[in-house]
Amino acid sequence: MNIEIFSSPGCGKCGHAKEALRKLADDLNNKLGDDKIHWREVDILEEIDHAVELGVMSTPSIAIDGELIFTSLPSAQKLRTELESRLERDGNNLSDAGSTT
Repeated sequence: MNIEIFSSPGCGKCGHAKEALRKLADDLNNKLGDDKIHWREVDILEEIDHAVELGVMSTPSIAIDGELIFTSLPSAQKLRTELESRLERDGNNLSDAGSTT
């Protein structure tokens, strides 16, 4: 799963969004024992064509696998639910992930 978080200079919420995404991706990758979630920060000033192509109108915005999913900062729970849903849809069983029994 490839996640892009769109940010801009001076965006107060972007740093918080990036940190929340990093923690969530690390947590889910640890549960799965694999690096299934890859993410990158996209500065809309440096990659304006890409941002426009996806329909990014404000920051922070989050795209997953090339599709704009969140046009504003989602709650941590909403982001977790979206990522877990996509992982499970792709055949990853999170309920057993990380289990030692």
